[in-house]
This record gives sequence, C-alpha cells and structure tokens, in this order.
Amino acid sequence: MEQSDLEKVVSAVKWNSDGLVPAIAQDVETGEVLMLAYMNEEALVRTLRDKLACYYSRSRQSLWVKGETSGHYQHVLDIKLDCDRDAVLLLIRQDGAACHEGDYSCFHYGPTGEKTGTNPEKPALPLGRTLEFLAELIQKRRHELPEGSYTTYLFTKGIDKILKKVGEECAEVIIAAKNNSGDELRYETADLLYHLLVLLAERGVTLDEISAELEKRKK
Repeated sequence: MEQSDLEKVVSAVKWNSDGLVPAIAQDVETGEVLMLAYMNEEALVRTLRDKLACYYSRSRQSLWVKGETSGHYQHVLDIKLDCDRDAVLLLIRQDGAACHEGDYSCFHYGPTGEKTGTNPEKPALPLGRTLEFLAELIQKRRHELPEGSYTTYLFTKGIDKILKKVGEECAEVIIAAKNNSGDELRYETADLLYHLLVLLAERGVTLDEISAELEKRKK
C-alpha cells in the first residue's frame, strides 16, 4: 500500500481521546470473533503495511505484533471500519491460538465470568462456509481450466458428463444409506455436493440464489 493510501486510512479513523481505536480480529473462514485489542496510528500503519496484526498495549504503552513471541501470527486479509469509523475490524487468518490462555478465541467465558471450556484448536468450518470456498475454487477452475484438474475435465466434457456424474452420485448416496454405513454415506454425500456445485457453476446458478430460495421455504 502506498504512503498516500496509508495516510488516507489513518485519517478516516475517528481516534479516541487517547489516540486509540478498538480493533476486533475475526477469522475470515469461520467468522468467529477471536479477540479485541487497541491500535494507535503507528500500529494501524504497520498492520496495513506488513499484513500482520499489530496492536498498542495500553498497559505497556508500546506496540506489539500478535504472535511475535508465541508464533501465533494474525495474517490480515482485509480491514473495515464501522459506520461511525471509531472501530476497526480485521479479517484475518490465525496461526495457532488467539488467546494468551491457549484458546483459539479470547471469548471463552460466560456472562458471569465462568470459563465455558478450553478449545485451543480452530473449529471445523461450518458446511455453508466450506461450500462457499469450494464453489469459489470451482469457479476459478472453470475460468482457468488448469491441466490435470478433474474439475477441468468435467467442464471440458460439458453438461451431459456433469449430469451423468450427478445422477451416479445420487444413486451412490441412496445405496450408502441403504447399507446403513455412516462412513460410506458421508463420503458419497461429499461427492454429490461437489458435483452439484460443478453443475450450478456450469449453469450459472450461485449459492446465494439457492440460499434465497431456501429462505423462502421457511415455515
């Protein structure tokens, strides 16, 4: 980011009387809020420049890069301001645990202060997020058609081949269910969902459209 662009971002923020702004770190994949800290102008500039979250410690009155001692860095993909421009949202990919207590998120206490459990590992992605990422990858394959990719093979063969695979996977899901095999059903369902995403991409239907249609059906 150019110096002029850095200055524009810094000037857009409404800093508090101490020259600070609260900064919220959110996992870009899971959507989980990981921590809250503060930034001064220098911390924000360093974050924008290095793409690693840098904060200002009010107790030590100094800058600190998240992960500089633990190795649990926060890789910043995007930064947003709230509507009042007095809070910063960092969309990040987290290395290891975000909390100094060893939990993936700092928000692991209930409203009365009781610890709700220890979870040092990143939680599995919700199915919806996994499908979104997979749909994005399939679209990328559709436009780039990299050699050796099975997805490229399907798009190259065209709609009839894709429909044939969807039909086959539907039958295999039914067989897995009849066999009462959880492992087999999980595997075949994943295959079916993948091929359905390929079909949707081929016909130009987005997951947002599917989501909107399902939303209409709530009763």
